[in-house]
Amino acid sequence: MGRTPEDKRAMVAEIKETLNEAQLAIVIDYQGLSVSEIMDLRRRLRPSGTVCKVSKNKLMGIAIEGNSDWQPMSEFLKGSSAFLLVKDDLSGAIKAYQDFQKATKKTELRGGVMEGRALTQADIKALGDLPSKEQLMAQIAGAINGLATKIAVAINEVPASLARGLQAVSEQQEGGNGESDATATASTPEE
Repeated sequence: MGRTPEDKRAMVAEIKETLNEAQLAIVIDYQGLSVSEIMDLRRRLRPSGTVCKVSKNKLMGIAIEGNSDWQPMSEFLKGSSAFLLVKDDLSGAIKAYQDFQKATKKTELRGGVMEGRALTQADIKALGDLPSKEQLMAQIAGAINGLATKIAVAINEVPASLARGLQAVSEQQEGGNGESDATATASTPEE
């Protein structure tokens, strides 16, 4: 028993909604994966904010129709397709998929689409080599912390150097007054 037209329309609407939230779509050939393996892939992708959609190519074609951002995906719509729709962490999602692919050796990456441009396997691998969102945040936090520390030291140094300068001037004046008193005493004739 096939799906009803209402079911298909609902699926297309759901795909469109997920695509609207996604930054990147990756198309893989999932032929040969068991249900438990697909569930494992979804579990691995979940922390990166990625949705794994298994859909008929025709339904995905209808969902991307007229949308210039996702239209390049049509060249990848053949065979058994699963779509990894990445919302947040691009490199985390790609790394999770690559780990899954190494473990199962049953999927094949066809390509992807990002910002209206078709991506090759090499492009997707390059995106996966970028630091993850958490790593970037840690690097930025470290840079900000280092900068804040330098600013705090510099700000603290201003009054400290002013105090040292005043102390030096004070010591110089005290030393100068002591010398002039000694000179005055030495030049006074004693009777």
